[in-house]
Order: sequence, then C-alpha cells, then structure tokens
Amino acid sequence: MAFEVYKPRGEKAEKAPLVSLSKNSIVLNKLSREKLQTENVELAFDTDTRTIRIKAVAEGQAIKKTKLFARGFFNHFGITTKGKFPAVFNNEENALYVKIE
Repeated sequence: MAFEVYKPRGEKAEKAPLVSLSKNSIVLNKLSREKLQTENVELAFDTDTRTIRIKAVAEGQAIKKTKLFARGFFNHFGITTKGKFPAVFNNEENALYVKIE
C-alpha cells in the first residue's frame, strides 16, 4: 500500500488580482487596489478582445471602498457579462487588464 500524508495547512496559492462585474458595478479585490495604488481610475474597453482596462489616474472615476459604479460604462459598451475575472497588472501603464468572456 502507498500512503499519502494529509497536510491540512499546505502551501497557499499565490493570490491574484480579481475583478468582479455585477449589473451596476465593478468590484476590485484587495490585491487589485494595492497594485493600482490610487483612489481614481479611468475605464476603457477594447471591443475586439473584450478587455476592460482599469487605469490609475490623478483625476477620474472614484473608487468607493472597493467598488466602481459602472452602469453607464456597461451600457455604453453593451457589456452584460457578470462574474469574477482574473486581472493582469501592467507596471508600465499602471493599469489592470480584465478579459471578459
């Protein structure tokens, strides 16, 4: 018999920036907010790749605690997708990229 040892507190998976989309808002997890290091962002959308860019800016849309109110953004681009999506942080642009399906 080959026994495998149970380790209840194994290696923790590395946390990743996550972005949640709901009907009216975009919610950034703690790591996403730490990466951006800002209270204001600019939202942009690439319709070809279905990618949302959330870029840190000096003046722009305010992040309220963890949330961006994005109903107008969603309506403008016809975004109806909901759920949690991984985000990729770009250091050069100081922006998160979220590919939605």
